[in-house]
Order: sequence, then C-alpha cells, then structure tokens
Amino acid sequence: MDRNPGAVSPAPPDPLVGAPTLGVWKFASCDGCQLSLLDLEDELLALAGRVRIAYFLEASSATVEGPYDVSLVEGSVTTAHDAERIHEVRDASRALITIGACATAGGVQALRNFGDVAEFARAVYASPEYISTLATSTPISAHVPVDFELHGCPINKRQLLEVISAHLNRRRPRIRSHSVCVECKRRGTVCVMVAHGTPCLGPVTHAGCGALCPAYDRGCYGCFGPKETPNTASLSGWYRRLGVTEEDLVLTFRGFNAYADAFRKESQAHEQ
Repeated sequence: MDRNPGAVSPAPPDPLVGAPTLGVWKFASCDGCQLSLLDLEDELLALAGRVRIAYFLEASSATVEGPYDVSLVEGSVTTAHDAERIHEVRDASRALITIGACATAGGVQALRNFGDVAEFARAVYASPEYISTLATSTPISAHVPVDFELHGCPINKRQLLEVISAHLNRRRPRIRSHSVCVECKRRGTVCVMVAHGTPCLGPVTHAGCGALCPAYDRGCYGCFGPKETPNTASLSGWYRRLGVTEEDLVLTFRGFNAYADAFRKESQAHEQ
C-alpha cells in the first residue's frame, strides 16, 4: 500500500550521464552538411543512444555547456566575430572535425578571395555600409588546429558516421583517399571524357559522392575537393585537347572548392 500517495517518484537515471559529448557548430554555410547528420535517420538514433548531443542548434535549442569530446564545424570564417568564435569552439573541444567544402576550403563564398568584396557588396546590397564582413572567406584550419577534415558539398553521411565513430573510439577514420575515377570503375560507369569527350574533374577530385554526375553522363564538378597529390596541370592539358579555353579553365577550378590549395593554384595559373 502506498503510504504517501502525494509523493513524486524520482526521475529515472539518465542513461547518457558520462557519455561522450558532441557539439555541432555553424559558421558561414548553407547548413547542408549539418542536414547530412540529421539525414542519417536510423543511424542517428543509434548514435544518440551512445553520445550526448550537447550542442546542435540545427536540431534543438536545448544546449549543454562544454567541454565537448567531439565538435563538428560547418562553414567558413567570413566575419571578425566568427574569427574570434572559432577559437572559443576550439578551446572547448577535445577533437575538432571540419565538415564540408566551406569549412575545409572556404566554400563557394571564397570566390570573394579573387576579387574586391567591397565591390561585390555595392553590387548586391542597397545599403552596403551596413554589411560587416571580412575581405576573405577562409577555412577553419586557417585559424585553429583541426583534427580531421571531411570533404564534400555536401558531405557523405556514411563517411560522417565513420569519422564520428572513429574519434569516439580513438582510432583513425577509414576514409578512402582515391579519386572519383575509382568510384566510376567500381560502379561500371563508362568514362565520360574518353567515351564522350566531356570535361570531367574526376581524375583530381576526392572520392565520396559515388561518382554521381558521371553516372548521368555529366562531368565531375569537383564537389569533394582535390584528392591527395592531384595532377591538375596534366588534366588541364587534356581539357585543352577537348577545346576548353584558358578562361573556362579558370572557371572550371573555381567552384565549391575554389580556394582549396591545388584548385586555387591551377585556376591562377590559367588566369596569368
């Protein structure tokens, strides 16, 4: 018999007390890479059962103060405020992982690095004097030490899950470093450059998309950024054989990863 019917039952113990904490941070970006985490669906439920998602404003306004065992950072640094904030995130994080082209290479907004940002602001905004921004868009690694970079625009959600799991278990992530060409061969896709004469960045682009564009008879756009030791000069030579002009070669390497070192240098070589 309940001798104190008005008593409040104690709350059940929190199963995530002592669990590793995860923070997800946004800088200048479109949010697409954060959405890749939410797009994990069933795997996200399993992850949430092992990890306390302590800070993730894309998913919840509820936050837990750091420090954080793992922080995922999306977006580039484009304002003075963000240049300060990224140091706060770094100080609060045991491991900091940058996700996506914006965080790893400055993003498509890094096209400003090749021009005059004040001129762009005057052309776009009716009152440019209210715009407070830096002259450049830079990757997170230009400001603080980064423990791992996951490329893509957007990132591959399976690769993201592997990187999170690896860091929580203190092991090296198993992310392949080969080019998109290898992905084409694995799925049996005929080379669009050889078969159709279609310009394609696949030979110099990091794998991760599953060779999506070549599977639909389109050339790769370099969404996952340059692979390790890419021979961009050789690829440009093949582009010329296909009739691509120097001006178009500049534009070819100035996409989502325009300020990635290899792509930036190649585009500037043709600009000069």
